[in-house]
Amino acid sequence: MSDAPSTLPDVLSAAKARMRQLASTYGAALPGLDTHSLMFGLDGVQLTFMPMGDRDGAYDPEHRVILINSKVRPERQRFTLAHEISHALMLGDDDLLSDLHDEFEGDRLEQVIETLCNVGAAALLMPHALIEEMLSRFGPTGRALGELARRADVSASTALYTLAEHTTAPVLYAVCAVTRQGDDDEEGGGKALTVRVSSAAPGVKYSLRVGTPIPDGHPAAVALDTRLPIAADSFIPFRSGRKMPAHVDAFPDRHRVMVSFGLREKGRDDA
Repeated sequence: MSDAPSTLPDVLSAAKARMRQLASTYGAALPGLDTHSLMFGLDGVQLTFMPMGDRDGAYDPEHRVILINSKVRPERQRFTLAHEISHALMLGDDDLLSDLHDEFEGDRLEQVIETLCNVGAAALLMPHALIEEMLSRFGPTGRALGELARRADVSASTALYTLAEHTTAPVLYAVCAVTRQGDDDEEGGGKALTVRVSSAAPGVKYSLRVGTPIPDGHPAAVALDTRLPIAADSFIPFRSGRKMPAHVDAFPDRHRVMVSFGLREKGRDDA
């Protein structure tokens, strides 16, 4: 088994590309992307919803059944179904499986397989044409993020990671929501708008940590308060207190706000 560190990123990158191809080809042959249609291409595989405790789902190739936890949110059920379909697609690709077993073993192999099935699920639920349509219509903006999550019926975090991967401009995306800060009885306690999840376009090295507070008066905070989309020159509010100039596009969506930060220059890691 090869253990050369320099080859592993290439192997994983190629495996991801192959997984996207498998999922995209499968999805292109489906009559739709609703639950029934997603199962259309798996001949003889049964779909069963049932309580599964902490597990979201499973694929049993021996009995040809996909199990989905009936107690989780519908959007999570949908992504889990696409994830388990990806397991089935992977098991049907001997070359991909052989490459993975040649390079990985044990827990690391299982982690890579799960990662690839997430890649496949995203490719299945968010076809390249849909992503390109969102970017073409709205640009790399908070609205594009919100519309992609709505159109694909996936979680905001799933849409965020996928949109970031396909964005060529130097953009940092974030989903922000109001969270509780300490105890209400303590000084400084209460609620604040904070970053829940964030990801950047390839080549952008800046990052926003989970829990980073969004200051009052920032376009993201104003958008959530007014329920109106806002686009304005402002800044990225790093947790360290540093403020980096950026063009902010904030799109309110129910109890949260989808935000894009357009950088003026290539970033580097935030200190």
